Amino acid sequence: MCAPWLVLLQAFFLMSPEGAWPQPSSSPAGSAPTPPGQGPTTPGSTPQPSDGPETPRALTESSTAGPTAGTPSAPGNRTVDLFPVLPICVCDLTRGTCDVNCCCDRDCFLLHPRTVFSFCLPGSVRSSSWVCVDNSLIFRSNSPFPTRVFIDSNGIRQFCVHVNNSKLNYFQKLPKVDRTNFQALAEEFGGKAFISSFESHSPPPFYKAGDPIVTYFSKWSVVSLLRQPASVGPGGLCADSNPAGFLESKHTTCTRFFKNLASSCSLDPALDAASYSNFTVLKVPRGVADLQNMMVPVTVVSQADSPLLSGNTCQNVVSQVMYEIETNGTSGIQRVSVSFGQTNLTIKPDASLQQHFIIHFKAFERSAAASLPSPRSGNPGYLVGKPLLALTGDVSHSVTLLQSQGDGACSAQRHKVQFGVNAMSGCKLRLRKAVCSHWQQEMYQTLHGSPRPEHVAIFGNADPGQKGHWTRILHRNCNVLAKNCTSCCLLPVSLEIQVLWAYVGLQSNPQAHVSGTRFLYQCQSVRDSQLPIGVPLTTLVTFVDITQKPEPPRGQPGMDWKLPFDFFFPFKVAFSRGVDSQKGSIFPILTPCLLILWVLSLGPK
Repeated sequence: MCAPWLVLLQAFFLMSPEGAWPQPSSSPAGSAPTPPGQGPTTPGSTPQPSDGPETPRALTESSTAGPTAGTPSAPGNRTVDLFPVLPICVCDLTRGTCDVNCCCDRDCFLLHPRTVFSFCLPGSVRSSSWVCVDNSLIFRSNSPFPTRVFIDSNGIRQFCVHVNNSKLNYFQKLPKVDRTNFQALAEEFGGKAFISSFESHSPPPFYKAGDPIVTYFSKWSVVSLLRQPASVGPGGLCADSNPAGFLESKHTTCTRFFKNLASSCSLDPALDAASYSNFTVLKVPRGVADLQNMMVPVTVVSQADSPLLSGNTCQNVVSQVMYEIETNGTSGIQRVSVSFGQTNLTIKPDASLQQHFIIHFKAFERSAAASLPSPRSGNPGYLVGKPLLALTGDVSHSVTLLQSQGDGACSAQRHKVQFGVNAMSGCKLRLRKAVCSHWQQEMYQTLHGSPRPEHVAIFGNADPGQKGHWTRILHRNCNVLAKNCTSCCLLPVSLEIQVLWAYVGLQSNPQAHVSGTRFLYQCQSVRDSQLPIGVPLTTLVTFVDITQKPEPPRGQPGMDWKLPFDFFFPFKVAFSRGVDSQKGSIFPILTPCLLILWVLSLGPK
């Protein structure tokens, strides 16, 4: 009886198709070890050689589930060539000059910027994400991402994985703005936000952007700071203690009030031009130790006379001070010049004076004959607080708002519109007797400034020669309402500048982009015989963020394992499907063999 059983077993193995038995598995593509790179390091940590957890050539699928509760770390304090990985440098705002702490500025010619700069500005280094756990928790790793073992400041060995954050690779959606959806987008995304931040750093051995500029008064042997008076309070009073910041070109305006102008005319140093040039500027802050070689004299470009009281007038009073400072990188300040504007004041009770203080920085040894390019407001995206660029013809300038004098009258000076900053200003315009068209032309020009803006830069580094870098301004003036008023004069009394903008590009490095701009004039109907002498005018600007965030990335599909749930599962599969569909399976062969063995076992014993 044993012989038939053996014969059937031999026949069973011979009938088994090729591939029905388990074969040796090969290494999965994702489990191949990655080439070791620069290990993650943290401040105070020591990189270690690759003696950490073993990276096998083949692991089962269940072994890929490592510890998920890791500690986010930033071991990537590496020095690499940033130019290939950061083609867009948002902090490169000065052409041909190295911007301080801008680690992606090609003009710095630095292979390892971190060894020169004290820190890197946001957006000038590539974003990275590391996850670290205790090294003792890891036995084997088949991670396709770069890994490294390092020792932190506490002497604990950490196993870190450089994770590829897919959310950083999704782009912003840029909505299209035209006349039909401008108002809808402004109402949907409208809102106001005022954000201010201030950071202070200890003075380095050389000037950094924003550092106060050190001055020296040789007459009194006193070290002080270069001051740029600024307005304080609702009345705009002058605060003389405001320091000027290095590489920060600014224009400030403030007002001084005098109870006794007759005595202050010759005694107040704020009115005397000599008080703004009777000192020297130090090239670098630590030049105090070597004053003889570090002092830069202040050169007076336009000669100014001292204040003089003549009858009922105080003559030669300083109304404007403009410094021009030339710098040469870490070598510091090389040249300083100053020019003045003067006016006469009438002696009267509670007299006032509005003064302008301008500080302009430029690169040293630049040819005076070469045309200076207009400063950027971002590279490429706008930076908050930078001027909103406009284009008239082929001339690039800034969009401006009204500015008032001390008595409330409209001034020839104007406020620059700062990107992302909502603002409002006003003044009183005095009109002369003329026809209605002349009044309208004068008020239009006063509201929008001269020259009249025709286009607005889409990005902060727009080129005036490239028309595609600019978007046309939409206008709505008083001509729309003129048909309803035949015997009256429609005068523009208010200008609202609406700017729709959005972030575009990678979410890890978004760029501010102007989508559309509209000049909206508010008009007032006045009879020709009732025209007032003084008309109050108002200008305001609002910025509306219309950024549409993309959908978050979907997770990886999960596996749905289906296993046999009863004993008769193999029989059901064998009889429900044909032999051809089960080629390579052992069940169609095993089922008839078991039936034959069962029949033989029922025979006579």
